[in-house]
Amino acid sequence: MKIMHVDASAKRERSNSRALSRYFLERLREEGMDIEVDYLDLTVDTPPHVSEAFTIATYTPSHERTAAMKATLAASDALCKRLLDADALVFAMPMYNWSMPSVFKAFIDSITRTGLTYLFTDDGHTEGQLARQRVLFITSRGADLRAGSPYSSMDALTPALKAAFGFIGVAAPSFVDAQPLQFSDEAARIEALERARTELTAVAANWAAWAKSQSASALDIHARQAVSA
Repeated sequence: MKIMHVDASAKRERSNSRALSRYFLERLREEGMDIEVDYLDLTVDTPPHVSEAFTIATYTPSHERTAAMKATLAASDALCKRLLDADALVFAMPMYNWSMPSVFKAFIDSITRTGLTYLFTDDGHTEGQLARQRVLFITSRGADLRAGSPYSSMDALTPALKAAFGFIGVAAPSFVDAQPLQFSDEAARIEALERARTELTAVAANWAAWAKSQSASALDIHARQAVSA
């Protein structure tokens, strides 16, 4: 399985979201999965923010683009290809002021591309192209935004991620949210991280089972084709 792993925390070794994403990949390997990781650290390789040139180029039909337009879109084209080539996507990020880090928003702007990650159908609707990828969002949150908490209505991150990736074809992403990690006592922080690790272990087992079933189906199809030949 080829996994695109994206980190977006401004912190380094002190980052909880980075640590949890590493933990998840370790659990996949423990499940016996053969994974190839395409890693992207958005704090190091931040996509350019949307510019006038980018906007004009991306909505110009590909056969009409000038050399300058193609150059403007080159980095975005490459990012889109990395997503489309992956079998699964793991996105890890902290919540900043109720939503996503600005580097991840720049990433979304760069990979939401007509003709690449979504297409217009004959009846005028859009069709996302990331329907086959399994997607996991790992988030860390300073406050407790779970249902029933005083801050639950202030979660702008989850709906934004569901909307952005739903548009490009991701219908049912998984979410593992570690919370509360900042505005809490030490016991609550330890409990939040342990809860997140438990959930990630379960997601890893689910992905491993799915990968095994896919492999078995492929072998069965190959065997039937060999017999019919």
